[in-house]
Amino acid sequence: MDENSPIFAIAVAAELAGMHPQTLRQYDRLGLVSPTRTAGQSRRYSMRDVVQLREIARLSAEGLNLEGIRRILELENEVVALRSRVRELEAALADELLARPGRRVFAAGVEGDVVSIKAGTRAQKSNQLVVWRPLRRG
Repeated sequence: MDENSPIFAIAVAAELAGMHPQTLRQYDRLGLVSPTRTAGQSRRYSMRDVVQLREIARLSAEGLNLEGIRRILELENEVVALRSRVRELEAALADELLARPGRRVFAAGVEGDVVSIKAGTRAQKSNQLVVWRPLRRG
């Protein structure tokens, strides 16, 4: 069960929000809150709906009219959806950058040459010892 689970009947939701059930019906008609409907068409409110009803009551107490409240809620919901979409796109971009076949990583080969290796892999290490001695002239 999460915050979007429709579990509260209108009487319970009204009590949790500190409102009259008729007020909840009015807000549903105006589109301020959209509870889920059962097969018998009765309203079922989620905890998210109750929080939204409390927000409506707070904004109304501050003097905003219902149309202003509707617009604020619409914009807040849009911000939540856009933030979620940005997180999805960031994750997809990160996955793409890690898996992109054209991404090039370089390492030094055994002979000192430059070797291209697949991103996310390590170059094989060698435990050979090479001693370099300069040529003697003379």
